[in-house]
Amino acid sequence: MKPGNDRHLEIEVVRGNGLRAGAASPGIQRHIAFETQQAIFSQSNIASGNVSVWHHHGSRELYGYLLSGELRLEFGKGGSKVSVISPGDFFRIPVGLVHRDVNSSANEAVVVSLLVGSGPAVVNVNGPSDG
Repeated sequence: MKPGNDRHLEIEVVRGNGLRAGAASPGIQRHIAFETQQAIFSQSNIASGNVSVWHHHGSRELYGYLLSGELRLEFGKGGSKVSVISPGDFFRIPVGLVHRDVNSSANEAVVVSLLVGSGPAVVNVNGPSDG
């Protein structure tokens, strides 16, 4: 079928005030724009001074873009590794990587993300393994 031949296809738009609540981690508000069995496109708002619980995204890979604020992602043995994300930066969190989101700035951090894969979007855990 050639593009433009199907009158039933339309562009779907979700306005900023039309997002719906997504999976939660304490201190992180997640809002979903689009969700299919294989992908979730969402926005996360991370409060100033927030340190999230340790979590991973199950069998999903996360691709993110920081719109505003500052974000530090801690991971690795005992949380010893850190990636600092600044506005305009893109980042990727591999499947199953235990991490936590830290916003030590005075401003809320806003992340737009795409989770690719299936299963739960967020799995809260006690912490990263020591292995």
